[in-house]
Amino acid sequence: MAEYRAKEYQRGPLEEYDFRVKAGRLRDDEHQRNLIQALQDLHEDLENYRPMPVQHPTIESLQPKKTGFFGSIFGGSSSHKIRMDPAPNLPKGLYMFGDVGSGKTMLMDLFYDTLPKNITSKTRIHFHNFMQDVHKDIHKMTIEHGNDIDAIPFVAANIASKASVLCFDEFQCTDVADAMILRRLIESLMAHGTVLVTTSNRHPSELYKNGIQRESFVPCIKLLQTRLRVLNLDSTTDYRRIPRPPSGVYHHPLDAAANRHAEHWFRFLGDFDHDPPHHSVKKVWGRDVEVPRASGQACRFTFDELLGRATGAADYIELTRNYHAFIITDVPGMNYRSRDLARRFITFIDAVYESRAKLVLTTAVPLSQLFMTRDEVDTALSEAADSGVPHAKAAKEDGADLDSSMRSLMDDLGMSMNTLKGTSIFSGDEETFAFARALSRLSEMEGLEWVERGMGLQKDGGSVEKKGWQNVRSAQMMDSYGG
Repeated sequence: MAEYRAKEYQRGPLEEYDFRVKAGRLRDDEHQRNLIQALQDLHEDLENYRPMPVQHPTIESLQPKKTGFFGSIFGGSSSHKIRMDPAPNLPKGLYMFGDVGSGKTMLMDLFYDTLPKNITSKTRIHFHNFMQDVHKDIHKMTIEHGNDIDAIPFVAANIASKASVLCFDEFQCTDVADAMILRRLIESLMAHGTVLVTTSNRHPSELYKNGIQRESFVPCIKLLQTRLRVLNLDSTTDYRRIPRPPSGVYHHPLDAAANRHAEHWFRFLGDFDHDPPHHSVKKVWGRDVEVPRASGQACRFTFDELLGRATGAADYIELTRNYHAFIITDVPGMNYRSRDLARRFITFIDAVYESRAKLVLTTAVPLSQLFMTRDEVDTALSEAADSGVPHAKAAKEDGADLDSSMRSLMDDLGMSMNTLKGTSIFSGDEETFAFARALSRLSEMEGLEWVERGMGLQKDGGSVEKKGWQNVRSAQMMDSYGG
Protein backbone atom coordinates (compact mmCIF):
# COMPACT_ATOMS: atom_id res chain seq x y z
CA MET A 1 0.00 0.00 0.00
CA ALA A 2 2.75 2.46 0.95
CA GLU A 3 4.57 1.75 -2.33
CA TYR A 4 1.39 2.40 -4.32
CA ARG A 5 0.64 5.60 -2.41
CA ALA A 6 4.10 6.90 -3.25
CA LYS A 7 2.86 7.18 -6.82
CA GLU A 8 -0.25 9.10 -5.78
CA TYR A 9 0.78 12.43 -7.26
CA GLN A 10 1.52 10.80 -10.64
CA ARG A 11 -2.08 9.68 -11.24
CA GLY A 12 -4.53 11.70 -13.31
CA PRO A 13 -7.67 13.21 -11.71
CA LEU A 14 -9.99 10.37 -12.74
CA GLU A 15 -7.67 7.60 -11.55
CA GLU A 16 -6.96 9.50 -8.32
CA TYR A 17 -10.68 10.00 -7.69
CA ASP A 18 -11.31 6.26 -8.18
CA PHE A 19 -8.42 5.47 -5.85
CA ARG A 20 -9.78 7.68 -3.07
CA VAL A 21 -13.28 6.25 -3.48
CA LYS A 22 -11.92 2.71 -3.26
CA ALA A 23 -9.86 3.67 -0.18
CA GLY A 24 -13.00 5.03 1.50
CA ARG A 25 -11.69 8.62 1.58
CA LEU A 26 -14.39 9.88 -0.81
CA ARG A 27 -17.95 8.92 -1.66
CA ASP A 28 -18.66 8.06 -5.27
CA ASP A 29 -20.85 10.90 -6.57
CA GLU A 30 -22.19 10.90 -10.12
CA HIS A 31 -22.40 14.71 -10.15
CA GLN A 32 -18.80 15.03 -9.08
CA ARG A 33 -17.82 12.51 -11.76
CA ASN A 34 -19.04 14.92 -14.42
CA LEU A 35 -16.55 17.47 -13.15
CA ILE A 36 -13.83 14.87 -12.71
CA GLN A 37 -14.16 13.97 -16.38
CA ALA A 38 -13.76 17.64 -17.32
CA LEU A 39 -10.68 17.85 -15.08
CA GLN A 40 -9.33 14.68 -16.69
CA ASP A 41 -9.86 16.16 -20.18
CA LEU A 42 -7.93 19.28 -19.20
CA HIS A 43 -5.22 17.13 -17.59
CA GLU A 44 -4.74 15.31 -20.90
CA ASP A 45 -4.60 18.60 -22.81
CA LEU A 46 -1.92 19.82 -20.42
CA GLU A 47 0.22 16.72 -20.95
CA ASN A 48 1.05 18.08 -24.39
CA TYR A 49 1.04 21.77 -23.48
CA ARG A 50 4.28 23.71 -23.85
CA PRO A 51 3.65 27.40 -23.15
CA MET A 52 5.89 29.92 -24.85
CA PRO A 53 8.43 31.71 -22.60
CA VAL A 54 6.87 34.74 -20.93
CA GLN A 55 7.94 38.02 -22.51
CA HIS A 56 7.92 40.90 -20.03
CA PRO A 57 6.84 44.24 -21.47
CA THR A 58 9.37 47.04 -21.16
CA ILE A 59 8.75 49.81 -18.65
CA GLU A 60 8.81 52.31 -21.53
CA SER A 61 5.99 50.50 -23.33
CA LEU A 62 3.80 50.82 -20.22
CA GLN A 63 4.26 54.57 -19.80
CA PRO A 64 1.98 57.18 -21.41
CA LYS A 65 2.91 58.14 -24.93
CA LYS A 66 4.03 61.73 -25.38
CA THR A 67 2.43 63.66 -28.22
CA GLY A 68 5.20 66.16 -28.73
CA PHE A 69 5.94 69.66 -27.43
CA PHE A 70 2.54 71.20 -28.05
CA GLY A 71 0.77 68.09 -26.85
CA SER A 72 2.62 68.20 -23.57
CA ILE A 73 1.77 71.88 -23.09
CA PHE A 74 -1.91 71.17 -23.55
CA GLY A 75 -1.90 67.96 -21.56
CA GLY A 76 -1.57 65.80 -24.65
CA SER A 77 0.01 62.75 -23.01
CA SER A 78 -2.12 59.86 -24.20
CA SER A 79 -2.72 56.98 -21.87
CA HIS A 80 -2.51 53.73 -23.81
CA LYS A 81 -3.33 50.34 -22.47
CA ILE A 82 -1.77 47.29 -24.07
CA ARG A 83 -4.40 44.93 -25.45
CA MET A 84 -3.51 41.25 -25.47
CA ASP A 85 -5.11 38.24 -27.13
CA PRO A 86 -5.04 34.73 -25.57
CA ALA A 87 -2.10 32.56 -26.60
CA PRO A 88 -3.06 30.58 -29.74
CA ASN A 89 -2.34 27.17 -28.17
CA LEU A 90 -3.91 27.95 -24.79
CA PRO A 91 -6.04 25.06 -23.42
CA LYS A 92 -9.48 26.11 -22.24
CA GLY A 93 -9.56 26.42 -18.46
CA LEU A 94 -12.37 25.57 -16.04
CA TYR A 95 -14.78 27.59 -13.92
CA MET A 96 -16.53 25.34 -11.35
CA PHE A 97 -19.39 26.76 -9.32
CA GLY A 98 -21.79 25.35 -6.77
CA ASP A 99 -23.14 25.72 -3.24
CA VAL A 100 -21.12 25.61 -0.05
CA GLY A 101 -20.13 22.06 0.89
CA SER A 102 -20.47 20.61 -2.63
CA GLY A 103 -16.82 19.57 -2.90
CA LYS A 104 -15.49 22.21 -5.31
CA THR A 105 -12.29 22.90 -3.39
CA MET A 106 -11.55 19.21 -2.94
CA LEU A 107 -11.89 18.59 -6.69
CA MET A 108 -9.65 21.53 -7.57
CA ASP A 109 -7.01 20.39 -5.07
CA LEU A 110 -7.19 16.89 -6.53
CA PHE A 111 -6.61 18.36 -10.01
CA TYR A 112 -3.72 20.50 -8.73
CA ASP A 113 -2.06 17.56 -6.96
CA THR A 114 -2.20 15.40 -10.12
CA LEU A 115 -0.98 17.94 -12.70
CA PRO A 116 1.30 16.36 -15.34
CA LYS A 117 5.04 16.43 -14.68
CA ASN A 118 5.66 18.74 -17.65
CA ILE A 119 3.77 21.50 -15.78
CA THR A 120 6.75 22.71 -13.79
CA SER A 121 5.32 26.06 -12.69
CA LYS A 122 1.95 26.06 -10.96
CA THR A 123 0.19 28.04 -8.23
CA ARG A 124 -2.84 27.24 -6.11
CA ILE A 125 -4.09 30.22 -4.10
CA HIS A 126 -7.22 31.63 -2.51
CA PHE A 127 -8.59 34.39 -4.71
CA HIS A 128 -8.63 36.92 -1.87
CA ASN A 129 -4.92 36.33 -1.19
CA PHE A 130 -4.16 36.55 -4.90
CA MET A 131 -5.82 39.95 -5.29
CA GLN A 132 -4.01 41.26 -2.22
CA ASP A 133 -0.70 40.34 -3.85
CA VAL A 134 -1.77 41.92 -7.14
CA HIS A 135 -2.72 45.22 -5.49
CA LYS A 136 0.55 45.20 -3.54
CA ASP A 137 2.61 44.71 -6.72
CA ILE A 138 0.68 47.39 -8.63
CA HIS A 139 1.33 49.74 -5.71
CA LYS A 140 5.07 48.98 -5.89
CA MET A 141 5.09 49.73 -9.61
CA THR A 142 3.34 53.09 -9.22
CA ILE A 143 5.65 54.11 -6.37
CA GLU A 144 8.68 53.32 -8.52
CA HIS A 145 7.50 54.53 -11.92
CA GLY A 146 4.67 56.99 -11.26
CA ASN A 147 0.89 56.85 -11.21
CA ASP A 148 0.54 56.97 -15.00
CA ILE A 149 2.23 53.63 -15.65
CA ASP A 150 0.04 50.78 -16.89
CA ALA A 151 1.25 48.25 -14.33
CA ILE A 152 -1.18 45.40 -15.03
CA PRO A 153 0.66 43.80 -18.01
CA PHE A 154 3.95 43.80 -16.08
CA VAL A 155 2.37 42.33 -12.93
CA ALA A 156 0.58 39.71 -15.04
CA ALA A 157 3.86 38.75 -16.71
CA ASN A 158 5.45 38.21 -13.28
CA ILE A 159 2.58 35.95 -12.25
CA ALA A 160 2.60 34.03 -15.55
CA SER A 161 6.35 33.39 -15.30
CA LYS A 162 5.68 31.51 -12.06
CA ALA A 163 2.43 29.76 -13.01
CA SER A 164 1.59 28.17 -16.35
CA VAL A 165 -1.40 26.76 -14.44
CA LEU A 166 -3.11 29.03 -11.91
CA CYS A 167 -5.79 27.61 -9.60
CA PHE A 168 -8.05 30.08 -7.77
CA ASP A 169 -10.31 29.05 -4.93
CA GLU A 170 -13.44 31.09 -4.14
CA PHE A 171 -13.39 33.44 -7.14
CA GLN A 172 -15.54 36.44 -6.29
CA CYS A 173 -15.61 40.16 -6.82
CA THR A 174 -16.97 42.42 -4.08
CA ASP A 175 -14.63 45.38 -4.46
CA VAL A 176 -14.74 48.04 -7.17
CA ALA A 177 -10.93 48.19 -7.17
CA ASP A 178 -10.82 44.48 -8.10
CA ALA A 179 -13.56 44.91 -10.69
CA MET A 180 -11.62 47.66 -12.48
CA ILE A 181 -8.53 45.54 -13.11
CA LEU A 182 -9.72 41.92 -13.32
CA ARG A 183 -10.59 41.80 -17.02
CA ARG A 184 -7.23 43.14 -18.16
CA LEU A 185 -5.38 41.03 -15.60
CA ILE A 186 -7.03 37.78 -16.74
CA GLU A 187 -6.67 38.83 -20.37
CA SER A 188 -2.93 39.39 -19.86
CA LEU A 189 -2.46 36.08 -18.03
CA MET A 190 -4.12 34.21 -20.89
CA ALA A 191 -1.96 36.05 -23.43
CA HIS A 192 1.12 34.81 -21.59
CA GLY A 193 -0.21 31.23 -21.74
CA THR A 194 -1.49 30.78 -18.19
CA VAL A 195 -4.32 28.23 -17.87
CA LEU A 196 -6.93 29.22 -15.29
CA VAL A 197 -8.93 26.83 -13.10
CA THR A 198 -11.22 28.35 -10.50
CA THR A 199 -14.02 27.59 -8.07
CA SER A 200 -16.81 29.93 -7.06
CA ASN A 201 -20.15 29.98 -5.27
CA ARG A 202 -21.66 31.81 -8.24
CA HIS A 203 -22.18 31.48 -11.97
CA PRO A 204 -20.00 34.06 -13.78
CA SER A 205 -23.10 36.10 -14.70
CA GLU A 206 -23.84 36.52 -10.98
CA LEU A 207 -20.40 37.93 -10.07
CA TYR A 208 -20.28 41.49 -8.71
CA LYS A 209 -24.06 41.63 -8.88
CA ASN A 210 -25.36 45.11 -7.96
CA GLY A 211 -21.75 46.31 -7.60
CA ILE A 212 -20.65 49.90 -8.21
CA GLN A 213 -19.95 50.51 -11.92
CA ARG A 214 -20.82 46.89 -12.70
CA GLU A 215 -20.96 47.68 -16.40
CA SER A 216 -17.17 47.98 -16.36
CA PHE A 217 -16.98 44.42 -15.03
CA VAL A 218 -19.25 42.89 -17.67
CA PRO A 219 -16.34 42.40 -20.17
CA CYS A 220 -14.59 40.29 -17.50
CA ILE A 221 -17.70 38.12 -17.15
CA LYS A 222 -17.83 37.64 -20.92
CA LEU A 223 -14.15 36.74 -20.97
CA LEU A 224 -14.66 34.08 -18.29
CA GLN A 225 -17.65 32.61 -20.10
CA THR A 226 -15.83 32.58 -23.45
CA ARG A 227 -12.39 31.38 -22.42
CA LEU A 228 -13.28 29.01 -19.55
CA ARG A 229 -15.52 25.96 -19.51
CA VAL A 230 -18.26 26.78 -16.97
CA LEU A 231 -19.42 23.76 -14.94
CA ASN A 232 -22.10 23.53 -12.27
CA LEU A 233 -21.42 21.12 -9.42
CA ASP A 234 -25.07 20.50 -8.62
CA SER A 235 -24.45 17.58 -6.30
CA THR A 236 -27.38 16.52 -4.14
CA THR A 237 -24.95 15.56 -1.37
CA ASP A 238 -23.93 18.09 1.26
CA TYR A 239 -20.44 16.93 2.17
CA ARG A 240 -20.55 18.87 5.43
CA ARG A 241 -23.09 16.34 6.69
CA ILE A 242 -21.07 13.20 6.06
CA PRO A 243 -20.27 11.71 9.49
CA ARG A 244 -16.58 11.96 10.41
CA PRO A 245 -14.68 10.26 13.20
CA PRO A 246 -14.52 12.61 16.19
CA SER A 247 -11.07 14.10 16.57
CA GLY A 248 -11.26 15.03 20.24
CA VAL A 249 -8.91 17.95 19.67
CA TYR A 250 -10.79 20.65 17.92
CA HIS A 251 -13.42 22.26 20.10
CA HIS A 252 -13.30 22.56 23.88
CA PRO A 253 -15.95 24.50 25.84
CA LEU A 254 -15.02 27.20 28.31
CA ASP A 255 -15.01 25.05 31.42
CA ALA A 256 -12.49 24.63 34.21
CA ALA A 257 -10.36 22.33 32.07
CA ALA A 258 -10.40 24.52 28.93
CA ASN A 259 -7.08 26.18 29.64
CA ARG A 260 -5.44 22.81 30.32
CA HIS A 261 -6.82 21.47 27.03
CA ALA A 262 -5.46 24.49 25.15
CA GLU A 263 -2.03 24.19 26.76
CA HIS A 264 -1.95 20.46 26.03
CA TRP A 265 -2.49 21.05 22.32
CA PHE A 266 -0.10 24.00 22.26
CA ARG A 267 2.58 21.70 23.66
CA PHE A 268 1.67 18.89 21.25
CA LEU A 269 1.58 21.09 18.13
CA GLY A 270 4.51 23.29 19.19
CA ASP A 271 8.10 22.41 20.09
CA PHE A 272 8.56 23.21 23.75
CA ASP A 273 11.83 21.26 24.04
CA HIS A 274 13.73 23.11 21.30
CA ASP A 275 11.74 26.37 21.15
CA PRO A 276 10.17 27.26 24.52
CA PRO A 277 7.06 29.47 24.39
CA HIS A 278 7.97 33.09 23.74
CA HIS A 279 6.59 36.42 22.61
CA SER A 280 7.07 37.23 18.92
CA VAL A 281 6.36 40.09 16.52
CA LYS A 282 5.56 39.86 12.80
CA LYS A 283 5.66 42.77 10.36
CA VAL A 284 2.67 43.37 8.06
CA TRP A 285 2.75 46.40 5.78
CA GLY A 286 5.05 48.19 8.22
CA ARG A 287 2.85 47.40 11.24
CA ASP A 288 3.65 45.11 14.16
CA VAL A 289 1.42 42.09 14.75
CA GLU A 290 2.16 40.71 18.20
CA VAL A 291 2.09 36.98 18.89
CA PRO A 292 1.71 36.55 22.68
CA ARG A 293 3.01 32.96 22.74
CA ALA A 294 4.77 31.00 20.01
CA SER A 295 6.64 27.70 19.96
CA GLY A 296 7.96 26.03 16.85
CA GLN A 297 5.24 26.30 14.21
CA ALA A 298 2.40 26.79 16.70
CA CYS A 299 1.06 29.96 18.30
CA ARG A 300 -1.48 30.73 20.99
CA PHE A 301 -3.79 33.75 21.35
CA THR A 302 -6.87 34.66 23.28
CA PHE A 303 -9.72 35.69 20.99
CA ASP A 304 -9.38 39.29 22.15
CA GLU A 305 -5.61 39.35 21.53
CA LEU A 306 -6.05 38.26 17.92
CA LEU A 307 -9.42 39.71 16.92
CA GLY A 308 -10.26 42.35 19.50
CA ARG A 309 -8.13 44.89 17.67
CA ALA A 310 -8.16 46.20 14.10
CA THR A 311 -6.62 43.19 12.36
CA GLY A 312 -7.49 41.97 8.88
CA ALA A 313 -6.82 39.47 6.12
CA ALA A 314 -3.22 40.61 5.55
CA ASP A 315 -2.39 39.95 9.21
CA TYR A 316 -3.95 36.49 9.20
CA ILE A 317 -2.27 35.51 5.94
CA GLU A 318 1.12 36.57 7.31
CA LEU A 319 0.51 34.54 10.46
CA THR A 320 -0.37 31.43 8.44
CA ARG A 321 2.87 31.86 6.52
CA ASN A 322 4.75 31.56 9.79
CA TYR A 323 2.67 29.09 11.80
CA HIS A 324 1.03 25.76 11.02
CA ALA A 325 -1.14 25.50 14.14
CA PHE A 326 -3.32 28.02 16.00
CA ILE A 327 -4.70 27.72 19.52
CA ILE A 328 -7.37 30.38 20.14
CA THR A 329 -8.96 30.54 23.60
CA ASP A 330 -12.00 32.34 25.04
CA VAL A 331 -13.96 32.53 21.77
CA PRO A 332 -17.32 34.17 22.58
CA GLY A 333 -20.68 33.71 20.93
CA MET A 334 -21.28 36.57 18.50
CA ASN A 335 -24.48 38.43 17.65
CA TYR A 336 -25.58 41.59 15.85
CA ARG A 337 -23.72 43.74 18.40
CA SER A 338 -20.42 42.07 17.51
CA ARG A 339 -20.71 42.07 13.71
CA ASP A 340 -17.16 43.35 13.14
CA LEU A 341 -15.70 40.64 15.37
CA ALA A 342 -17.66 37.97 13.50
CA ARG A 343 -16.46 39.25 10.13
CA ARG A 344 -12.85 39.20 11.32
CA PHE A 345 -13.24 35.73 12.76
CA ILE A 346 -14.66 34.42 9.47
CA THR A 347 -11.75 35.99 7.57
CA PHE A 348 -9.34 34.35 10.03
CA ILE A 349 -11.05 30.95 9.59
CA ASP A 350 -10.69 31.30 5.81
CA ALA A 351 -6.97 32.06 6.12
CA VAL A 352 -6.35 29.06 8.40
CA TYR A 353 -8.37 26.77 6.15
CA GLU A 354 -6.58 27.88 3.00
CA SER A 355 -3.18 27.34 4.64
CA ARG A 356 -4.25 23.83 5.74
CA ALA A 357 -3.22 24.69 9.27
CA LYS A 358 -4.51 23.11 12.50
CA LEU A 359 -7.00 25.00 14.66
CA VAL A 360 -7.87 24.41 18.31
CA LEU A 361 -10.58 26.53 19.93
CA THR A 362 -12.05 26.97 23.37
CA THR A 363 -15.51 28.46 22.89
CA ALA A 364 -18.29 29.78 25.09
CA VAL A 365 -20.97 28.13 22.90
CA PRO A 366 -21.16 25.15 20.52
CA LEU A 367 -19.70 25.78 17.07
CA SER A 368 -23.15 25.91 15.49
CA GLN A 369 -24.01 28.92 17.69
CA LEU A 370 -20.85 30.96 17.17
CA PHE A 371 -22.55 33.43 14.84
CA MET A 372 -26.14 33.22 16.08
CA THR A 373 -27.65 32.96 19.54
CA ARG A 374 -29.79 29.99 20.58
CA ASP A 375 -32.92 32.17 20.31
CA GLU A 376 -31.95 33.32 16.81
CA VAL A 377 -31.42 29.73 15.66
CA ASP A 378 -34.78 28.68 17.12
CA THR A 379 -36.53 31.63 15.49
CA ALA A 380 -34.87 31.04 12.14
CA LEU A 381 -35.72 27.34 12.30
CA SER A 382 -39.38 28.09 12.98
CA GLU A 383 -39.58 30.69 10.21
CA ALA A 384 -37.88 28.35 7.75
CA ALA A 385 -40.20 25.48 8.71
CA ASP A 386 -43.28 27.71 8.37
CA SER A 387 -42.02 28.78 4.94
CA GLY A 388 -41.87 25.16 3.82
CA VAL A 389 -38.09 24.58 3.85
CA PRO A 390 -38.03 20.74 3.86
CA HIS A 391 -35.06 20.03 6.13
CA ALA A 392 -36.02 22.72 8.62
CA LYS A 393 -39.60 21.45 8.76
CA ALA A 394 -38.44 17.89 9.38
CA ALA A 395 -36.00 19.01 12.07
CA LYS A 396 -38.72 20.95 13.87
CA GLU A 397 -41.20 18.08 13.71
CA ASP A 398 -38.62 15.53 14.86
CA GLY A 399 -37.56 17.69 17.79
CA ALA A 400 -33.91 17.70 16.67
CA ASP A 401 -31.32 19.22 18.95
CA LEU A 402 -29.98 22.70 18.28
CA ASP A 403 -26.83 21.61 16.45
CA SER A 404 -28.84 19.39 14.12
CA SER A 405 -31.31 22.21 13.60
CA MET A 406 -28.58 24.57 12.51
CA ARG A 407 -27.24 21.97 10.12
CA SER A 408 -30.73 21.56 8.69
CA LEU A 409 -30.98 25.29 8.12
CA MET A 410 -27.81 25.14 6.06
CA ASP A 411 -29.02 22.33 3.80
CA ASP A 412 -31.27 24.44 1.58
CA LEU A 413 -28.81 27.27 1.14
CA GLY A 414 -30.96 29.64 -0.91
CA MET A 415 -34.17 29.75 1.09
CA SER A 416 -32.53 29.14 4.44
CA MET A 417 -30.12 31.98 3.86
CA ASN A 418 -32.98 34.32 2.99
CA THR A 419 -34.59 33.39 6.29
CA LEU A 420 -31.35 33.77 8.23
CA LYS A 421 -30.76 37.26 6.84
CA GLY A 422 -33.70 38.51 8.86
CA THR A 423 -32.45 37.09 12.12
CA SER A 424 -28.67 36.80 11.93
CA ILE A 425 -25.92 39.39 12.22
CA PHE A 426 -25.20 39.13 8.48
CA SER A 427 -26.87 40.81 5.54
CA GLY A 428 -26.40 40.51 1.81
CA ASP A 429 -25.44 37.56 -0.37
CA GLU A 430 -21.68 37.78 0.09
CA GLU A 431 -21.93 37.85 3.88
CA THR A 432 -24.31 34.91 4.02
CA PHE A 433 -22.06 32.91 1.69
CA ALA A 434 -19.13 33.73 4.00
CA PHE A 435 -21.22 32.68 7.02
CA ALA A 436 -22.16 29.37 5.39
CA ARG A 437 -18.60 28.76 4.25
CA ALA A 438 -17.22 29.36 7.74
CA LEU A 439 -19.55 26.80 9.32
CA SER A 440 -18.75 24.33 6.56
CA ARG A 441 -15.01 24.75 7.00
CA LEU A 442 -15.17 24.53 10.79
CA SER A 443 -17.05 21.27 10.39
CA GLU A 444 -14.40 19.89 8.03
CA MET A 445 -11.50 21.02 10.24
CA GLU A 446 -13.13 19.22 13.17
CA GLY A 447 -12.62 15.86 11.46
CA LEU A 448 -9.89 13.37 12.28
CA GLU A 449 -8.50 13.38 8.74
CA TRP A 450 -7.86 17.14 8.89
CA VAL A 451 -6.13 16.87 12.25
CA GLU A 452 -3.87 14.01 11.16
CA ARG A 453 -3.11 15.38 7.68
CA GLY A 454 0.56 16.23 7.31
CA MET A 455 1.58 14.76 10.64
CA GLY A 456 2.41 11.26 9.40
CA LEU A 457 -0.27 9.74 11.63
CA GLN A 458 -2.71 8.34 9.06
CA LYS A 459 -2.63 4.56 8.98
CA ASP A 460 -2.26 4.37 5.20
CA GLY A 461 -0.15 7.50 4.83
CA GLY A 462 2.68 7.88 7.28
CA SER A 463 5.84 9.61 6.14
CA VAL A 464 4.84 9.63 2.44
CA GLU A 465 1.60 11.46 3.21
CA LYS A 466 3.42 13.89 5.48
CA LYS A 467 6.01 14.76 2.84
CA GLY A 468 3.35 15.30 0.18
CA TRP A 469 1.31 17.55 2.46
CA GLN A 470 4.35 19.62 3.42
CA ASN A 471 5.31 20.10 -0.23
CA VAL A 472 1.82 21.29 -1.15
CA ARG A 473 1.56 23.58 1.88
CA SER A 474 4.98 25.15 1.31
CA ALA A 475 4.04 25.91 -2.27
CA GLN A 476 0.78 27.51 -1.15
CA MET A 477 2.44 29.60 1.52
CA MET A 478 5.14 30.97 -0.77
CA ASP A 479 4.81 34.67 -1.38
CA SER A 480 4.49 33.85 -5.06
CA TYR A 481 4.32 37.36 -6.35
CA GLY A 482 6.75 39.13 -4.07
CA GLY A 483 9.23 39.77 -6.92
